[in-house]
This record gives sequence, C-alpha cells and structure tokens, in this order.
Amino acid sequence: MSQPQVANLGIFKIPEIRNEPMKTYSPHSEERAKLQAALKELRKKAPIEIPILVNGEEIRTGKIEEQRIPSDHATVLAKYHAADHATIDKAIKGALTAKVNWEALPFNDRATIFLKAADLLSVKYRYKLLAATMLGQGKNAWQAEIDAAAELIDFWRFNAKYAQEIYQQQPPINSPGVWNRVEYRPLEGFVYAIAPFNFTAIGGNLPSAPALMGNVVLLKPSPSAVLSNWIVLEILREAGLPDGVIQFVPGPAEDITEQILKSPDFASLHFTGSTHVFKKLWRDIGNNIEIYKSYPRIVGETGGKNFHVIHESANIENAVLQTIRGAFEYAGQKCSATSRVYVADSVWDKFRTTLLTEHAKIKIGPVEDFKNFYGPVIHKASFEKIKRYIEWAKDDASSEIIAGGIYDDSKGYFVHPTIIVTSDPNSKTIAEEIFGQVHLPVLTIYVYKSEDYEKTLDLVNKTSEYALTGALFAQDRYAILLGHNKLRNASGNFYLNEKSTGAMVGQQPFGGARASGTNDKAGSATLLYRFISMRTIKENFINIEDFSYPSNLE
Repeated sequence: MSQPQVANLGIFKIPEIRNEPMKTYSPHSEERAKLQAALKELRKKAPIEIPILVNGEEIRTGKIEEQRIPSDHATVLAKYHAADHATIDKAIKGALTAKVNWEALPFNDRATIFLKAADLLSVKYRYKLLAATMLGQGKNAWQAEIDAAAELIDFWRFNAKYAQEIYQQQPPINSPGVWNRVEYRPLEGFVYAIAPFNFTAIGGNLPSAPALMGNVVLLKPSPSAVLSNWIVLEILREAGLPDGVIQFVPGPAEDITEQILKSPDFASLHFTGSTHVFKKLWRDIGNNIEIYKSYPRIVGETGGKNFHVIHESANIENAVLQTIRGAFEYAGQKCSATSRVYVADSVWDKFRTTLLTEHAKIKIGPVEDFKNFYGPVIHKASFEKIKRYIEWAKDDASSEIIAGGIYDDSKGYFVHPTIIVTSDPNSKTIAEEIFGQVHLPVLTIYVYKSEDYEKTLDLVNKTSEYALTGALFAQDRYAILLGHNKLRNASGNFYLNEKSTGAMVGQQPFGGARASGTNDKAGSATLLYRFISMRTIKENFINIEDFSYPSNLE
C-alpha cells in the first residue's frame, strides 16, 4: 500500500503517563478468579500451534519445536514452527520494504499503536498473557503480574513519553536569517532483537522500543517463552501495528543469527541474554564490519553477580526479608537476583537465625497453586547445571550448605532455594555466574569482620566481572556514604535498604556495565537514543552577495 499523504495540522501531546496499577490476586478476589480461569483455559488448549509471522503472513515450515511447562515437563504447552533460511531472507526483505512507510508515519500515529496496545493488555489480554507467562516460564501470579502486565504496559506508555521528549529537543540558537532544526531518523537498515525467557516484558520491549522510533525489527523469541511473545505480537497487531514492522522468527538461534549478521542491512542488535553469547555476537559483528552499510549499534543487557552488603548498623529483619525476596523470587531467575551476601560478623548470628526461620516458610510447587512463593527452574539444562554447583558445594571444604541443597526433576524442574556459607571470599559460588544471564536459586554468604567494612567494600567491587545490581543495608549514614562511593562502579542499579531486584519503568531505569552490558537503561530515553540517527538541518533565508569575508578586505 502506498504511503498516504499526511497533513501535519498540530503538535500533539500524548496523555499523562503513570505506572500501571498492579493487581494483588488475593484470595476470593475477582482478578484471582479470572486468572485461574485463564490458566485452566490455556491448559485445555495445549499444545498451542504457533507459526512464524513474516509480512503479516503466518508461515508454517513444518520444522516443529516444543515449549514445555517447566513445573510439569511431560506437558507440551506450545508447538512452534522454526524459521529456515528462506524465511529469514523473506523477513529481512519484507522488513526493509515495510520500513519505507513506517518511518514516514508521523510520530503520533506510531505512538498511538503502542498506547493502544498498553490499554489492550491492561484489560482485554491481561489474564491470557499472565497465564502464558506462568505456565510457560514458571512464574507465580505476582511475578507474572509485575512482569507481563505492569512492566510491559509501562514500557509501551513511558517509551511514548520519552520519544515525544526526544523529538522536542531542538537547537536553542538560530543565527539571523537561519533556522536550525534536528530530525531523529530511524537507523538505516533493520534491528535484530534476541529475547530471553525470564521476562515477557523484555520480550515485548526489545522490538517495541526501536519500532516506536521508526525502525523495523526481526524478533527471535526464547524457545522457553515463544507463547507469551506470540501473544505480545497478537496484541500489537490488534493495536494496529503494520505488517512487516516486527517480524516474528522463532527457531534455531545460531543458524538464524549467523544469517542475519551477514546482511549488509543489519543496523543494530538489541539483546538480553548471557554474557558469553553477547560477547560472541559482538565479535561476529566486528568480523563482519566491512559488509555493513553503517556501524551497527550494539545494545545488550546480560548477566550479573549481584550483591547485598549488610553493615552492622542494618535493620536485620528488613535485610533478611529483602534478601529472601531478592534471591528467591522466581527461583532466582532474574538478571538482577541477589547472588552473594556479605554480612558483618557482629550481626551474623541474628542474621543467620532470622534467615533460616524465614527460609523455612517458603512454599515450593507449581505456579497454579497460588500459595506457592517459589516455582520451577526453566528447563533441564538449567536444572543440571545448578545441581552440579550444589554437589560441588557439598564437597568443598570452605562451603557449608545451611538450607536447601535438594533437587527433584521427576515431574518439574524443582531446585529448592539453597543457601551456602563460605569462608573463601573468592569461592566458586560467590564469584561465578551460575547459569547464563540468571543466577538461579543459589545464594552464597561471606561473613566479614565488622572492622573490615571498608576493605569488604573493596572486595565486593573487585570479586566479580559483573556490575548489574547491588544493595547496601545500613542505618549509619557515614557507612552508607562510604559504600555509595566505594561501590560506584560495582552496579548500574544501586539500592539502599532495598533488595537488588524490582526496578520499575519510569522510576529506576535498568541496566549495568562491565560484563553486565552496555548500560543503555531500559525504561528511559537513553535506550531510545540508541535506535535513532540524528540529522541536522540548517536552512538559510538570506542570499549572500559576495563570497569573501570582512577579514579579506584591504
């Protein structure tokens, strides 16, 4: 369809943006009943067939892969068609064709699609997407609510707000007879988005953020989150997203990625996943640099080895409860999950007693039972790797497992929340990231001498190559100030008397540096800047009558 002529008859302002209110799913509530009904309905429909989506066409290659329920791995939740070489080629060409009209669409029309998608998710699709996230990715009701509903809605709404603010930024000075202005072009080519399993909201934001700025995107969802990512595309299509703007291409990661990175029109990588994979992609892009039309923008959020530091002045009850949440919500499968804790020896006995008391209250089991705080890990490979770390800790002379250490995959991939105390500050479980971009349910504690607080801050800073999230618990303001300064580069998101997880769009822009990624801060305008290429326009109104300058006069 040809581009319609557009009359620019006003400077539009998007509605006031606020964070999406979160539902509680408390007993006997209407939302709990609706979510339970959605879970039953989804179970009844399984296995759901998911096609590839290219140029608005649903493609079925016949190369079938499966997404299973991690708490009941005998059950196939979805069967999806895997993209092949011809499909990816078609997706790239179709996206570039769609880009012509999409980037020319006025901003208010592009923003309208994502604002409408947010409202559709808030009401019509909320329980359907939550059910897919719970069953397919092993989240309980609250974890699904804060992710697949609230955070994704916030991404869509706040991104529109930030984009509008970007477009309004114009040169403040104009010389006499001159009008200066700046336009914020999309990148020349297409964006490749690679999504993780652990956040449906990330799977939605990775393609949506660049698309809002006029880009076209190829989205490769995680094999463990295909269903929820497909529903996100369903919402966007109903909201009016034109065909070809976001191409949905599940399938074998290495084959798809190799083909995409060899395209001269590859313009940007938008990635969330493991550090190892991200570094390999960076090298592959560098090796292909001569074939690209422009220097690709590489945007990535990867792993972490996130810390809690407990000063002797800390409120111990708060520090313990925050640590339980930070380490064991969603079975620790968050890039921001608390993985290592440093506790002052003067408060260790109280911290340990309180921690074990609270740990014993954690209810473990399938997500459909709303009493369960803690569910399965995502798949067998994850289960096996965590098991090896636990067995290593059992044999390590410097490590003591004081809670958990139990695992069972007979029905689902369940690893009990495990707490290790180590006397070695460089222990394997305190220094190494355990699995990919997530830490999983293993928390390691090191007890330090209270008088060595400053030295311990230096230890925290240098122990890990990662710098994603971290938290300091203290009431002593001088201790807080010292930690604030010493740990400046140890995390991109720093929390005081608050757990290392739970960043909210519009409140705490999220991302880390060092091996944790490019720190482009999802949930802020900074991320959107990565997907635009500015063009400066200077228009002269007064004709000159001589090429020479006054300094040239005799």
